[in-house]
Amino acid sequence: MANAFDNAKKLLKRTAGIMGLSEENINYLSTPKKVLEAKLKVGDKEYQAYRVQYNDVLGPTKGGIRYHPNVSLDEVKALGFWMTLKNSLAGLPYGGAKGGVIVNPKELTEEEIEELSREYVRAFHQDLGAWKDVPAPDVYTTPQIMAWMLDEFEKIKGEKEPAMITGKPLELGGSKGRSYSTAQGGVFVLMELLKERKNIKIAIQGFGNAGSNAAKILYEQGYKIIAVSDSKTGIYKNEGLNINEVIAYKRANKTLKGYENAEEISNKELLELETDVLILAALENQITIENADRIKAEIILELANGPVTPEADEILDNKNIIVVPDILANSGGVIVSYFEWVQNLQAYYWTEEEVIKKLKQVIVNSLNKVLSMSKEKNVSLRMAAYIAAIKRILDASKLRGEKID
Repeated sequence: MANAFDNAKKLLKRTAGIMGLSEENINYLSTPKKVLEAKLKVGDKEYQAYRVQYNDVLGPTKGGIRYHPNVSLDEVKALGFWMTLKNSLAGLPYGGAKGGVIVNPKELTEEEIEELSREYVRAFHQDLGAWKDVPAPDVYTTPQIMAWMLDEFEKIKGEKEPAMITGKPLELGGSKGRSYSTAQGGVFVLMELLKERKNIKIAIQGFGNAGSNAAKILYEQGYKIIAVSDSKTGIYKNEGLNINEVIAYKRANKTLKGYENAEEISNKELLELETDVLILAALENQITIENADRIKAEIILELANGPVTPEADEILDNKNIIVVPDILANSGGVIVSYFEWVQNLQAYYWTEEEVIKKLKQVIVNSLNKVLSMSKEKNVSLRMAAYIAAIKRILDASKLRGEKID
C-alpha cells in the first residue's frame, strides 16, 4: 500500500515544478508545524492517538479526527497537508490539521468509545480551541463523539466554547446541513461540470456518510446510480438502483451483502465499470498504477481523501479522464464546518436553506477558480487546485514576513 504522505509530497513536488518553487518553499510546505502524540488508556487497553497541526498561516488549524485500525502518523500528516490546501482553496480563514486514533471502533462498546473520545481531549486540550485548532468528524467518528469531546473540553476549561469543535449535534450548536454537506458540495461541483447532460450513469465506491448521501441527492435529481459498494461488497444494476431501497437495506442490515434486487460485484469490479461518472467515497489509494489503465469513467469525483495515487493520476490524465480532486470535490464538509464555527462565534444560527445556498456559492466559486487556472496553465484540475491553494498559503506567509524564498 502506497504511503499517503509520500503521495502528498509527490503531488507537491509536481506542483512545485509547474510553479517554479524553491527548495525552501517545498520544505516549508512539506513540513508539519506541530505533531502531537499520546497513548489513550481505556480500561486495560491503550490506543495510539495523533493530532497534526500542519500549517496555521491562514488561521487556526482545522480538520477531522478518524478512528480506524489503519491510522498511521504518515496518513495523519498527509490528511493534514490536504486539509491545509482544501481550506486555502475554499478561501477559508483556516490552516489545516488532522487527527486519528489507531482503533477499530466496531470492537468497542459505546461506553468505551465515549471514554476514548474524552481521553483524546484530555490528552490534547491545551492545543485545541476555537482560535487554535478546531476538530471535526471523519472516518468512524460521529456528531455524538463530537458532543462528548465538546463536553470534556468545556469541563476542563470551565467555560462554554461551542466553536472549539464542529460537526456537533444541532442541540449543542451544530449547523443545519452539516450532516450531508460533503456529499452536497461534491454534487454541486459534479452538476456544474455535467451541466445539462442527460442519461448519466454513476457508480459510487463507499457507502458511508458521503457516499450514501451523494447517492441519495443524485438519485433524487434524476441521475441513474448503477452501482454502489461498502467495505464488504458491491451491488450493480445497469438499469439503475432504487437508492432509497438500498439505503433502507443498508440501515437495517449494516451491510449491502445479501441485497437481492441487483448483481453482487466486488469493489475492484465497481471501479472498472463502464460508467460516465465514478465517485470515490471510501479511503485512500483506490486507483493505483495497477488498475488506472482499466478505468472507463469519463469523470472521477474524489469524495474521499487521496483515493487516486500520483502515478495513477498521470495515467488518467493521459486518458483524458477528468479527475475532480479531493481538495475541491469534498470541501463541502469543511465549508459547512466553517459556517458552524461562524454561527457558534456569533451565537446566531441560519436556516438550512441559507447554509446550502452559501455552500453552493463558495464551492462553485472554488470550481470556477480551478477551471480558470487549469485553462491558464494548461494543467489538470488537480494541479490547478494545488497551484491556487499553494499560492494563497505562500502569499500569506510572505505577508507575515516569513523568510522562505
